[in-house]
Amino acid sequence: MPSLARHRLSPADTGPALRALRAWTPPDAPSGSLHPGDVGWLLRRDDATVYLWTDARASSQAEAGSGDAAKSAPVAVGFLDGPVLRVTVAPGADLGALAADAEELLVPGNDATDGLPVPGWEPDTEEPWLVFSWTPEPVSSRAVRVGESDLADRALVHRAAFAGSTLSVDHWRRMTESPAGHLAVETLVRTPAGEPAAAATGWFGGAGRCGLLEPVGTHQDHRGHGYGRDAVRGACAALADLGASAVAVLTPAKNEAAAALYRSAGFTLVRENHDWTRPGRG
Repeated sequence: MPSLARHRLSPADTGPALRALRAWTPPDAPSGSLHPGDVGWLLRRDDATVYLWTDARASSQAEAGSGDAAKSAPVAVGFLDGPVLRVTVAPGADLGALAADAEELLVPGNDATDGLPVPGWEPDTEEPWLVFSWTPEPVSSRAVRVGESDLADRALVHRAAFAGSTLSVDHWRRMTESPAGHLAVETLVRTPAGEPAAAATGWFGGAGRCGLLEPVGTHQDHRGHGYGRDAVRGACAALADLGASAVAVLTPAKNEAAAALYRSAGFTLVRENHDWTRPGRG
């Protein structure tokens, strides 16, 4: 019988996927597509769907002598981010078997994967993602932690920073009340007049493991004054205080303003990530 199984998880059932991702998060910038924070950010949506792949054989090997070998071990976590299937795979997992199973999700229109090579597909060299990493250091920042009275302004900053966003306080509550909510730290920077100017959400991956920033935004009316940098550095400091060994952030290479922001906040470029794309897409 096949040992690999794919489970479709509702937002309330994502605990096992989050625990697996935390266990796979390294001390430095994650090499897989997904950090626990990526799932946390997804869970703002009430229709969020996360996939957890398990392998009974991996469990049997890992738990030999435990008396619980029938329990399958997590080997991958993923979700569809628009047309892209984003996946993080456990060390040593069978990539071929995972790719073959993922083909059922990769119907025409879902033409890219991030973190899971698919045989016959090609790396997208035209639109790479930049992976930045920050090493804990003393931080000075105007950012403050977001409290209940700041939620409306936190959502407002996001809508003003990202064209087309409809993010609401209800979305934020759903996210923070999800199984990933306890991993989130929120920072907000205001202008001297008290207007909300920039914000960042950081995600804790565990003590001695890398944290993640997702999302970061500066209100379009308040750019160019260092507010975004302060929001970023405030979130990084909060994650470091919790025990994060580093903080990672990703941005499309074409987003030069974001790359400049992260460099100004003390981040270092560590690599480029490339999606795997279906040949002849579009």
